[in-house]
Amino acid sequence: MSNADRPDHPPSPLLTLIDLGHRARSAANADELAFLLVNDTHRLLPYRQSALWFAEGGIRCLSGVVQVEANAPYVQWLNRLCQALPPADDAPKASIVEYDALPAELAAQWDEWLPRQVLWISLPTSARHPGSVAGGLLLAGDAGLTDTAFYPLLEEWLHIWRHAWLAQFRPRPWSLALWREKAAAWWHGASPRPWWRRRPLQIAVAVIALLLCPVRLTVLAPGELVPAQPAVIRAPLDGVIAQFYVQPNAVVKAGQPLFSFDEAPLTSRLDVARYALSTAQTEYRQQAQMAVSDNKSKGQLAMSLGKIGEKQADADYLESQFQRAHVIAPQDGMVLFDDPSEWIGRPVQTGERIMKIAAPQDMEIEAWIPVGDAIPLPDAATVSLYLAATPFDALGGQVRYLGHDALPRPDGNYAYRLRARLDGASTQRVGLKGTVKVQGSWVPLVYWVLRRPLALIRQVIAY
Repeated sequence: MSNADRPDHPPSPLLTLIDLGHRARSAANADELAFLLVNDTHRLLPYRQSALWFAEGGIRCLSGVVQVEANAPYVQWLNRLCQALPPADDAPKASIVEYDALPAELAAQWDEWLPRQVLWISLPTSARHPGSVAGGLLLAGDAGLTDTAFYPLLEEWLHIWRHAWLAQFRPRPWSLALWREKAAAWWHGASPRPWWRRRPLQIAVAVIALLLCPVRLTVLAPGELVPAQPAVIRAPLDGVIAQFYVQPNAVVKAGQPLFSFDEAPLTSRLDVARYALSTAQTEYRQQAQMAVSDNKSKGQLAMSLGKIGEKQADADYLESQFQRAHVIAPQDGMVLFDDPSEWIGRPVQTGERIMKIAAPQDMEIEAWIPVGDAIPLPDAATVSLYLAATPFDALGGQVRYLGHDALPRPDGNYAYRLRARLDGASTQRVGLKGTVKVQGSWVPLVYWVLRRPLALIRQVIAY
């Protein structure tokens, strides 16, 4: 039997260190690791009190205590004491706390909380774990802590424990210190090259150059092909449409009948006007015969003649209205209107639009620019229409005009009307819809990317 196996022989410090290292690697979480450090380090070096402290968060764990009370006077005093102790450079380092070197406020309360001998083992931050913070282990006892022979063993145990702690460590993604350390590590790097030849700087310059690259400021909007200069056919009189002679999208010639109104009301009114005119003419002839022998009748001839003119004007107006009841095409082109059954029997008023006649190839692009996308456009800005029927072929054009006022749309939003003439002839028909891309001026890429988010933020925090 070896000396280490004898019950009356103390265990070897190296075996104890190996066992502590095994338990540290097997710890389930950070709380178990902290409890192991402040309580089981006693197996390497006896002490009365122990505390684990971090620069962020303060006292993490105390020996013999299940949960640390942050507002306890003892814990608050320990926080101030650990903040005053020297930090580590790059590895755990053990040192005796010099009582006389402490601030007067801490030294005045020393005897109230701790024994005279206190050992401080500092823990440095880790360059491989950005966001990890410095800390230390405080050991307090009556005797034995000044034996420097145990310091290398304690420092090695803190090395092992720190490795296990960093394996459990998960930096907070919202920590400002984490991102600051990440940025510093990325910027400085480990390259021996001069600063102007380091890869991070070159990448940063490349990203800035990319963000400053000029690009076209573009806007997407719904659009369609519409007639450029159509002949608008409006109702020439008040009445009811009786019949259509053409179908939607039919090609007509100038002078070809399009539709007609119900003639019954006009015919009856015209017959009444003609009868009234005939009556007035008869009365005039009677007055003319009586005027030969009656001077009084001569004075009434002028009134009868004026009444004839009035009735003649009424009859002529109704005659013209009767002729206008048959509407004909003013030019050649394609007839554009809705279903005829929706119009037949429907009363219309004078000036109400019934249909349009568009000449062949007389087309242009119409788009509706949302209010939030109303960017400044140069003269004759380039426009591309991607029809839903042919998404791989774009129709090019140039802006002819952009509306000054925003108009309400069927979806309840407001938009500006844009018209653009086509660059050339197209075989597509009027009425096809798609998406219009309008190209504005040149802007940096960063402005192109952030324009909408910045506009949204500006609307939210407007002042």
